[in-house]
Amino acid sequence: MLVSGTFLRACALAILALALAGCDRVTFGWLNRGLDGPTTTVEFAADVGLSLDVYAPPPRAQPAPVIVFFYGGAWEHGTRDQYRFVGARLAPRGVLVVVADYRTWPRAGFPAFVDDAARAVAWTHAHAREHGGDPNRIFVMGHSAGAHIAALLATDARYLERHDLAPCRLAGAIGMSGPYRFDIENELVPIFGAQSQWPDAMPLAFVDGDEPPFLLIHGDADERVDPRNSPRMADALRERGVAVQFEMMAGGKHRTPLAGLYRPDRYPEVLPMFEEFVEATPPARCPKR
Repeated sequence: MLVSGTFLRACALAILALALAGCDRVTFGWLNRGLDGPTTTVEFAADVGLSLDVYAPPPRAQPAPVIVFFYGGAWEHGTRDQYRFVGARLAPRGVLVVVADYRTWPRAGFPAFVDDAARAVAWTHAHAREHGGDPNRIFVMGHSAGAHIAALLATDARYLERHDLAPCRLAGAIGMSGPYRFDIENELVPIFGAQSQWPDAMPLAFVDGDEPPFLLIHGDADERVDPRNSPRMADALRERGVAVQFEMMAGGKHRTPLAGLYRPDRYPEVLPMFEEFVEATPPARCPKR
């Protein structure tokens, strides 16, 4: 019996996907070793089976700032439980952390995963006080594909408007190694769908001055996402009068900014960047029309 090349390629890709999934389990298991799990887990989008993990900070006199974190994985991989280290590092520093799942490819493509993220932010805004957080100090944060999602929420108002929110209702946005204007080709084509909607996938194209303050961190030796993405995004925001803090990490690779959370001993400069940005940024305030 002859076996087609297409079939063999499909089998090879399936085997590779299983191998990568197994590798991810081992890697993230090692990164999360000894760390406490979430304070609680909540299903925020029952119709599509999505949940989020909440990491509550120690009790404090005033409501805590809130970070809603979206993981990377090329819009194809990742689960919230793999990023326990994000909540475990930031919550003890006085931040209420929400790590949210979103649908990845092939279960869903663009713009569905951004809609999922907007639902997670809407849930957080509605329930932050129940967990010790301040709904007026919500920051969206992500790494790689997650930074892209966070940036779209903070620039393209359509996603949050569906939940009676707006980018100006966010206190800030934090992007690590994010793609903000990029070429859609090869394996990205099916993820981002019809070519007519590709311009809508570019956060940089939506910068118009209504954005919250941004913190952008990138490594200048990033081999996955062009390091020029972040300075270009920073320039576009500044040109529109948006407050921006941009940090280029010398010699930093794609995961170096994220590694500041799971290896703070090796990259001690990263955690203070987050803390200082969150503490120095005032509560969200939409301009009067």
